[in-house]
This record gives sequence, structure tokens and C-alpha cells, in this order.
Amino acid sequence: MQEKKTSRSHQERSESTRAALIAAARQLFVERGYASTSTPDIADAAKVTRGALYHHFEDKAELFLAVAQQMAQEVARAIETSSVYTKSPMDALLEGSKAYFKAMAEHGRAQLLLQDAPAVLNTQQLSQLSDMAGAYALEEGLGALLMGTDSRASISSEELHALAQLISAAFDRTAQALAQKQNIAYHQAALYKLLQGLCNVYAK
Repeated sequence: MQEKKTSRSHQERSESTRAALIAAARQLFVERGYASTSTPDIADAAKVTRGALYHHFEDKAELFLAVAQQMAQEVARAIETSSVYTKSPMDALLEGSKAYFKAMAEHGRAQLLLQDAPAVLNTQQLSQLSDMAGAYALEEGLGALLMGTDSRASISSEELHALAQLISAAFDRTAQALAQKQNIAYHQAALYKLLQGLCNVYAK
């Protein structure tokens, strides 16, 4: 019994340390950027030793990935929550896009996910991060939207994937504009028309 309690206590401490490191790194990456943040800075902010940091993460890049994944999961949850009560695939896409932009408007999130991440992570990690942050949900939404037309045989899974990647890039570009304090009303209007146009194209 005592052994189980000790093991559980050790696991809880380990999880608490990991969470503290991610929280500290997240704040510093947002405030200073990846390049200007050192592992001693992160360890000091988390109130742990550098040894503890390297026990949980191989290097700063792996810790950055954990922070980016946390942010991406938050974006995904916001998108998922937004479409729970929608009545049509188009409504789901529109509400999901609003939720995406709102989530990406959080201070530092677009900078970290869309500008810092490509400089730190490899291609596979970036792809997984994009899917996690809404690209996969976007592809599912587009599939539901287009399959709702009379075009079931007019788009292959490969074409749908390519289409989702292109539109995802447009969403990311709009989020970058948002991060730069630009008015994205025209971006949003253009994206809405693009989605409507896709329905018309694939319905032919």
C-alpha cells in the first residue's frame, strides 16, 4: 500500500514539474520568442533545476513542441465546441472559422504556431501540429459540405485533402494578419465567398 502511494506521489510530482516547465516556457516563448529564450531562463521561471528540465525534455526544441501542441489543442477544442449546435455543414464551417480566428487572436499564439514553429520543428511535426490545430477538422468539414451537394463522385479523397491544405493556408494567412493587428473583415468575407463558390463548383 505504501509503495503504491509513494509511486503515485512520485508520478504526481513528475507531472507537476512537466506542467510547470511547459507553462514557464510558454510564457517566455510568447514574451521573448524562441531564439531569445534559454533553457536556464525556463528552468528558473519554472523554479526547477536544469537537470529536471532535461529529465522531461531532450532539448529546448522538444519543450517548444510540447508548448505548441498545448496551444494547438486549445484551438481544436474551441473549434469543436463552436460547431456542436450548428444545423448544416456550411454553418459548422463558418462557426468553426470564427472560433479559429478568435482562438488564434490570443496574444502570442499566432506568432508561436505560424511563425516560430516552422523555424523550429521538422516537416512531420508541423503537419501533425496543423492537423491538431484545425486542419483535419477543416478537411472533415469540407468533405461534409461538398458531399452534401450532388457531387459525390466529382471529388476524390486526394483532391479533398489538397483542397483542405490550400484553404488551411488561407486561414493561417488570415490569422497572421490578425496577429499583426490588421482588420481581417475582408479576409473573412473572401473566405466565406470561397466556401460558397466551392459548393457551386462541385455541384456542377
